[in-house]
Amino acid sequence: MTTINFEDIKLSDEERQPCEVWTRVMGYLRPVSEFNKGKKSEFYSRVCFSESKALAGMESREEAMAVAAE
Repeated sequence: MTTINFEDIKLSDEERQPCEVWTRVMGYLRPVSEFNKGKKSEFYSRVCFSESKALAGMESREEAMAVAAE
């Protein structure tokens, strides 16, 4: 089996090509490159949702609410 060492792979700028990023908007896919300046800014400032982080936040919030109610 051949092992590829990605640190050994070097690409010159001539070999590179742009990657087109698409996102789902209102039920259909659109390329981000066609967004206006404001929508691009909003898209790149998004953060991915993590259910485990949300559940952990709910536990601490419930504890805080219980303390506040006392």
